[in-house]
Amino acid sequence: MSTRFVENQRVRIADRDAPGHVRTPVYVRGKEGRIERVLQCFLNPEREAYGVNGGTDVRLYRVRIEQSDLWPDYDGQAGDVLELEIYEHWLEPADHSHPEGA
Repeated sequence: MSTRFVENQRVRIADRDAPGHVRTPVYVRGKEGRIERVLQCFLNPEREAYGVNGGTDVRLYRVRIEQSDLWPDYDGQAGDVLELEIYEHWLEPADHSHPEGA
């Protein structure tokens, strides 16, 4: 299965109201970060929780977000980041440029 995003690409986590079983924390929705790592595909847990998956695989990505981008009043170290794993259907390109180093 091909990947939609590549390492170091800037992405935005979708900002949508999604009731029910979702794996994307509210506090990261609408935030931008970079793909730190492309992971394998898994059954879609948001559909699997309700028994309606039908074997649909979804790519998982590790996304790195600067802490200061998450929390406007963050007073920790400038290089502090949060890394979390986000499923592909929650990600969108942050811009139309090529990833750094590509």
